[in-house]
Amino acid sequence: MPLKDKLLAQRIYFLLGALFITSLVVSNLIFQKFFYWYPIDTKIFGSNLFEISVGILPYPITFLITDLISEIYGKKRANDMVIAGIFASIFSVGIVLIADYVPALDNSPINDSTFTNVFSKTIVAVGSSMFAYLFAQFIDIKIYHFWKNLTKGKHLWLRNNFSTWISQFIDTLSIITLLCYFDVLPWSSFKGLLISGFFFKVLVAALDTPFLYLGVYLFRKRFNLKVNEEINLL
Repeated sequence: MPLKDKLLAQRIYFLLGALFITSLVVSNLIFQKFFYWYPIDTKIFGSNLFEISVGILPYPITFLITDLISEIYGKKRANDMVIAGIFASIFSVGIVLIADYVPALDNSPINDSTFTNVFSKTIVAVGSSMFAYLFAQFIDIKIYHFWKNLTKGKHLWLRNNFSTWISQFIDTLSIITLLCYFDVLPWSSFKGLLISGFFFKVLVAALDTPFLYLGVYLFRKRFNLKVNEEINLL
C-alpha cells in the first residue's frame, strides 16, 4: 500500500477510535437517566418493554465500530481499541473522583450535594460497565472473526448480527446484574430491564447493518481491498 494511503488509513483508524472511546465514556456518565424510546405502555416483568437508560444510546455505536475495525483492520487492531477504551474509562473515573473531592464555591451553579448525587454512582457504573464491556467486546470480536473465517469474508450481515446479538446479551446481562447487586438498580426491575435493553440493542444491531456495509464498501473502494483483505498499519 502506498505511504499516502497508509497514512490516511491510520488517521481514519484514530478517528474511529476517538468516536469509540467517546461513546463508551459518555454512556457510563449518563446512565442514571431513563426514558421511553417508544410511547407504548407494554409491561414485561413489571417494567415497560420500551424503558431504557440513556446510557444505552451511544453504546451500540461501539459494537458497530469494532465490527468495522475487525473487518478492515483486523482482530488485533480491534482488540487494541477495546483496551484503549478500558484505559479511558479508568481515567474518567479518576477525573470524577477528583472533581467530587474538590469543594464547590458558595456561588457555584452546581453545589457539592448535587454533583455527588449525579456522579456518586459513576464508579460503580464504570466498574460494572468495564467488566461487562470487556467480556462482551472480546467475545464480539472473537465470534465476528470466527464467522469471517468460516464464510471466507462473505455474508457480512451474518457475522455482524450474530456476533453483536450474542455479545450484547452478555453485556446487558452482566451490567444489569452488577448494578442490581450494588443497589444502583432494584432487583425488581432486573428481568424487565434485561429484556428491554437487549430488545433495543438487537433492533439497533439490525438497523446498523446497512451502515456497516456502507463503511466496508467505502473502505474497499478507497483502498482497493479485496474481499477478506485487511489493512496493515505497520
